[in-house]
Amino acid sequence: MDNIIKKRIVKIDNKEITIETGRVARQADGAVTVKVGNAILLSTVVYKKDKNILNFLPLSINYQEKFAAAGKIPGGFLKREGRLGDHEIIISRLVDRVIRPFLKGFNYEIQINISLISADSNILPDTLAALAASSSICVSNIPFAGPVSEVRVSRVNGKFLVNPNPSELNVSDIDLIVGGTEENISMLEGEMDEISESEFISAIKFGHNFIKIQCKAQNDFISSNKLSIVESDNFFFDKDTFDILYSKVSSVYKKFINNKKERNIIFDSIKDDYINNNSLSSDKINNIDICFDNLLKQVFRDFILKGVRVDNRSLNEIRPISIELNYLPSSHGSALFTRGETQSLTTVTLGNKFDEQIIDRVMQSGYNKFILHYNFPGFSTGELRSNNFSSNRREIGHGNLAMKSLKKILPYEDRNPYTIRIVSDILESNGSSSMATVCAGSLALMDAGVDIKCHVSGISMGIFFDDKKEKYVILSDILGEEDFYGDMDLKVSGTVNGITACQMDVKGTGFSYDVLNDVLVKSKKGRLHILDIMNKSISSPTLDYKNHVPRASIINISKDMIGSVIGASGKVIQDVKRETGANIIVEEIDKGGIVKIFASNKSSLIKAEKRIKSIILQPVIGDIYLGKVKAIFHFGAFVEFMPGKDGLLHISEVKWDRIDSLEGILKVGDELNVKLISIDQKTGKYRLSRKVLFSKKS
Repeated sequence: MDNIIKKRIVKIDNKEITIETGRVARQADGAVTVKVGNAILLSTVVYKKDKNILNFLPLSINYQEKFAAAGKIPGGFLKREGRLGDHEIIISRLVDRVIRPFLKGFNYEIQINISLISADSNILPDTLAALAASSSICVSNIPFAGPVSEVRVSRVNGKFLVNPNPSELNVSDIDLIVGGTEENISMLEGEMDEISESEFISAIKFGHNFIKIQCKAQNDFISSNKLSIVESDNFFFDKDTFDILYSKVSSVYKKFINNKKERNIIFDSIKDDYINNNSLSSDKINNIDICFDNLLKQVFRDFILKGVRVDNRSLNEIRPISIELNYLPSSHGSALFTRGETQSLTTVTLGNKFDEQIIDRVMQSGYNKFILHYNFPGFSTGELRSNNFSSNRREIGHGNLAMKSLKKILPYEDRNPYTIRIVSDILESNGSSSMATVCAGSLALMDAGVDIKCHVSGISMGIFFDDKKEKYVILSDILGEEDFYGDMDLKVSGTVNGITACQMDVKGTGFSYDVLNDVLVKSKKGRLHILDIMNKSISSPTLDYKNHVPRASIINISKDMIGSVIGASGKVIQDVKRETGANIIVEEIDKGGIVKIFASNKSSLIKAEKRIKSIILQPVIGDIYLGKVKAIFHFGAFVEFMPGKDGLLHISEVKWDRIDSLEGILKVGDELNVKLISIDQKTGKYRLSRKVLFSKKS
């Protein structure tokens, strides 16, 4: 234990971040623990030490939260941690996106495992995962262009916070993960409450200040025995061959073939002709795809830097958009959204309280009533893939981004009794299917009649720099090739009022905030253009749900009425369920109570609403009610004048004339009008009168 090294970082709120190496997992190539409060993350890195150098970076990053870290036992039959949950996969992706660009060139297989081994209810561990991963690489001998780190930026009451605690995050209007190096930002992902572009940049700058601090601290850990990057022995075209093939590919590019599949067929034929007309060794044939891809990249970059796109669009031009609402008549809401060669068929399904998603995580337990699933089948890009019917990391990540984009426009809890599930099936893809999902999801919500306040649209932006980074070109609504060959991909979604979500990945070394502002300004123009087209299709939710949609509503009640609605041993609420056929749930909230009514049809819902409202209606002295005689005694009758409320109609209040018995005058089951004349303040008993409704002569 003589080689234990610690480094402490003091945050702005005086919380210490401690990075330590040399104590645990010492047989890994790199291992550190990162500690804040009682939260501890362990990150280990190992790599495969053979000489089978690949032509890509085989990096796998896995983030896992151990239930024992929070003193919990996993649910389910096996009672052990199983496959990673969606939230763990999303965190793994966040770390991968900020780490991967800075391991470029070291193509040995690398595995990074990050584990939450001790939890603290006031510390959100996902903001420490990238710091832990980067630090573990720093202490290894793996060549690394880092260090890097990530922080979460939020804003509460106009004040920016870094790595907020859960209670602060719950009331913030920004939840943004910012990742990068000491010099530049390389990754963004988050959700916002319709903020402006200038506020967005201010949040990024604020977060970058703390990334710089964390990167400087990691420099003390950087190992001095780093391996050299071994260049792979790839086959490259000689200059003459490169020039010939470059000319052929350029001629195809300049034909402006809008169909991606047709373009690829012609590009492949050029490659196949070269293979067939040249005697190539097996090694060269194995590497021909990489060589040809580098050639395509060069052609695309050269033309785009001249302002020429492969589909002949202008730099800021959005592809043609078509929208079909109610495309699937049996769904609760649906939209077919097509933008160029990207197409999303999205459905909305409305469920009840029992359809909510159960959340059982290490750091969170509860229920989720808004779910979005994104599916990306192989046929959407003309590929043959195995159907294992489980979501991959890309699908989970893209679905999470679309969910964040739409979450801010949903009706508040007191106006939305439904559990909402959105499913986006990508039927065709050539660039930014996640943003197509956002647009289609917004349209489908309105088609379903969900009371969203406005539309959300999304757009994917790209940027290309020249070799000296002196000139750049910004592209709106990028194609798949423009994403693949570009230097940045920024997805931005939002309403007419501002940004609701974003995701950015930078493949190079970064760029200035002025350039980012330029991208955001152009993205806003694109978003508003798409919003205009969406609003022409449907601008507000349909006035009523479709006939086959289950009906639901919410009635707010005071706390003292919860018992009246439920009744003794649940008798009242069970009677309402039996009489109306509706399912009714009563919940207590901070300010009172809510009654959620779910019915299979509109008639059943109306009956249930009427019964509940009659129960919670407060009797008013002087009001006249139609009551029913429930029991008769020698001193008078008890009359139910409101559901669940009986009052005494004393014998002296039946007629102006004196009577000695009610026999022959009233019987059980009779209906009669009565007036509420008093309420006993101590006992709450009601006194009724019938005679005051008549003149004394009658």
